[in-house]
Amino acid sequence: MRPLLLGVLGCSLVLSVQALYSAGDDVVELTASNFNREVIQSDGLWLVEFYAPWCGHCQNLAPDWKKAATALKGIVKIGAVDADQHKSLGGQYGVRGFPTIKIFGANKNKPEEYQGGRSSQAIVDGALNALRSLVKDRLSGKSGSSGYSKQSGGGGGGGSGGGSKKDVVELTDDNFDKMVLQSDDVWMVEFFAPWCGHCKNLEPEWAAAAAAVKEQTKGKVRLGAVDATVHQVLSSRYGIRGFPTIKIFRKGDEPEDYQGGRSRGDIIERALDLFSDNAPPPELLEILNEDILKKTCEDSQLCIIGVLPHILDTGAAGRNGYLEVMIKMAEKYKKKMWGWLWTEAGAQMELEASLGIGGFGYPAMAAINTRKMKFALLRGSFSETGIHDFLRELSVGRGSTATLGGGAMPKIHAAEPWDGKDGQLPVEEEYDLSDVDLDDDFDKDEL
Repeated sequence: MRPLLLGVLGCSLVLSVQALYSAGDDVVELTASNFNREVIQSDGLWLVEFYAPWCGHCQNLAPDWKKAATALKGIVKIGAVDADQHKSLGGQYGVRGFPTIKIFGANKNKPEEYQGGRSSQAIVDGALNALRSLVKDRLSGKSGSSGYSKQSGGGGGGGSGGGSKKDVVELTDDNFDKMVLQSDDVWMVEFFAPWCGHCKNLEPEWAAAAAAVKEQTKGKVRLGAVDATVHQVLSSRYGIRGFPTIKIFRKGDEPEDYQGGRSRGDIIERALDLFSDNAPPPELLEILNEDILKKTCEDSQLCIIGVLPHILDTGAAGRNGYLEVMIKMAEKYKKKMWGWLWTEAGAQMELEASLGIGGFGYPAMAAINTRKMKFALLRGSFSETGIHDFLRELSVGRGSTATLGGGAMPKIHAAEPWDGKDGQLPVEEEYDLSDVDLDDDFDKDEL
């Protein structure tokens, strides 16, 4: 399960942007510029809150977060990131809702989700449990490495520090065309010189970003590095005059100069934008069995579910109109990588009941966070405008939510897929009464 995600939708007050923590608190203020130094290169345990100043849940958490930081001072580090201001950090660690709390322990490259309560006592207990686990692993001989090497004094750029070397692809005059130009994947390529100081500074950021990008895009965006002092054919072809130079390669397009920041957060953020720009929209699936619902929702931050009128009420044309609206919105919000599902009214009655839809008001739509068992209902029109307004509110942390009925996913029944045709009324069985003799003396009142 993930930390609070849809619960953020209860954050309804938009306040003047003001940090929740100050220099006088024991909470360490973390930013895009100091996060690597303070957290990633630390040998200690960190609990880090990603928050937005306008979020009511974050404001409620702040006093307990400060109290826990004071209690854990010198034992466990407690930090906070204004993810509204430092969006690159939030994007790097997959933050989609506020507050999100992550534990940076042995492997800083893969922080764990904090699953405990939000009181100061619960936070302290969670931190001490994580610390106990970290110490136990070290006693058993497991690596306490953060997963990032400290910046080395020498070496080539791109792939020899700050992350796993294997995640930065070494590109050469011989393999560049096949690996990059003929690939359907998107490439970000660094041209470096081993003696270049700026390249050495970029080295750990590039390697760390490569590891994160590989995981988050499932290898569809790749980071490579070219030693431009050795592979001069490539350097000449792409007019490399300074180091490091970063270029973006997409199949069929001219290479594009990367103009963003040089922190791992900036690089990851751009890579994820490239991934979502080139990714197809998520598939809109009919809920035919429990596996479809489970896989789609568990693999996504949110599940958007449409409950469409019965086919006899709309016909094929009407249903296709509703499905077209959902497909357009899935395309519009594809960067969110949400799951998209639909079902016919009455086909999944337990699901409807758990969402409070129950037999009327079709078409209906709900956004479900299965990790928190929370949902929000579309209150506006089932149209591009209405759904856009609904999803936009979810995206910025506004709206209202409720707990899924029973606190668990409802039973899903096996259903036959829609054949794309108009519905047909069931054929009534005809009875032949021609051979039936009626008694002339029957009592007509009995009818």
